[in-house]
Amino acid sequence: MSPTPTAELSPADQERRRGLRVMKSVALGALLFMAVLFAVSFPFQDDVPWLAYVRAAAEGGMVGALADWFAVTALFRHPLGIPIPHTAIIPSRKDEIGRNLGEFVETNFLSAEVVRTKLETMSVSRRLGEWLSRPEHAERVADEASAMAAGVLRALSDSDVQDLIADIARDHLIAPEWGPPLGGWLERLVDAGAHHGAVDLAADSVATWLEGNRASFDGLVSRRLPGWVPSLAHRLIDDTLYKETVTFVRAVRADPDHPARRAIDRYLARLADNLQHDPATIGRFEDAKGGVFDSPRVRELAAEAWNTTKNGLLASLSDPGSALRRRATEALADAGGRLSTDDTLQRRVDTWVTDAAVFLVDRYRHDIASIITETVERWDPAETTEKIELMVGRDLQYIRLNGTVVGSLAGLLIFTIAHALVG
Repeated sequence: MSPTPTAELSPADQERRRGLRVMKSVALGALLFMAVLFAVSFPFQDDVPWLAYVRAAAEGGMVGALADWFAVTALFRHPLGIPIPHTAIIPSRKDEIGRNLGEFVETNFLSAEVVRTKLETMSVSRRLGEWLSRPEHAERVADEASAMAAGVLRALSDSDVQDLIADIARDHLIAPEWGPPLGGWLERLVDAGAHHGAVDLAADSVATWLEGNRASFDGLVSRRLPGWVPSLAHRLIDDTLYKETVTFVRAVRADPDHPARRAIDRYLARLADNLQHDPATIGRFEDAKGGVFDSPRVRELAAEAWNTTKNGLLASLSDPGSALRRRATEALADAGGRLSTDDTLQRRVDTWVTDAAVFLVDRYRHDIASIITETVERWDPAETTEKIELMVGRDLQYIRLNGTVVGSLAGLLIFTIAHALVG
């Protein structure tokens, strides 16, 4: 692949490319300047002795400039296109560079000590609390969380969720025997007398119904009497039945120790014992339960439960004014306020965050660092070379410029010392 064209570069990379071209021109200009000095001084150094010093400086400058040009160019490509060994280092050793960079990051940055030291000085919980305590930030988090939750709900397969609910209900509600646990619960209820309130409520309800439904007793018994019985007897029997029923209910309501109440207590105690210990009662109860919660019915109930829950949640999550969204925002703001002021909570949260981060780094440091290695391996060599050259090439051109200056000074110094010693 050819280097990335300028049109595809980001504005920052385009600016770096312009800077790189300028510095290349400066470094090349310095080399050409030394070449001109050498060309002028060399022919006339015998006639003008001091030009020998200029020639020596120019000669050293050209050598330094050419040497540093070769070194800088060899990093990115073959100088003059000649495949000299140990040149074009970056494109030819791209993968190795990526591996070394990944190892460097893994060793020096993704270590438990580095992560723990950094997090312990950041006061993560306090900063988070101060940010979250602001209503607009809490509302923003609630909005984003609602959008994510709604997306998850829509992505879930209704059939799979219904199967899961049905399986859970079948395994934890329907498959276990209900009789013994229900019998034990009923036994404790009877022993504590907690059912007396229900008996009082039933008696009150019957009494209220009797007061408003006198006509329901007309003919209840009398219509079954022989035809020769006088109508007056019919009315008397119906009135007597109604009055006796009302009297009985009033007695039950007024007397906490009424025989009917004791009969109910004995019946409930016997039922509780049978539910726990009588196989026949337990079997009949389980059969009744199985008839109510057969497999199709369980599936239907699971579908109804899931559809109702899902639709309700989606409606609440999509409505900014819903009670769910308001409570979520208030809860987030309240949590932020506590985090920003409660030192004990801050220490606890900071410790949890630090321990979690250290655990993740220790467990997945190699996987995280491998992202660098794998990413570099996928890069095109030419594109990689250009990216790195744009990042550091401008500074490397200063090496060429410095090499020109240092080379000229070194050439001048060597020539001066040699001339002084040898003549």
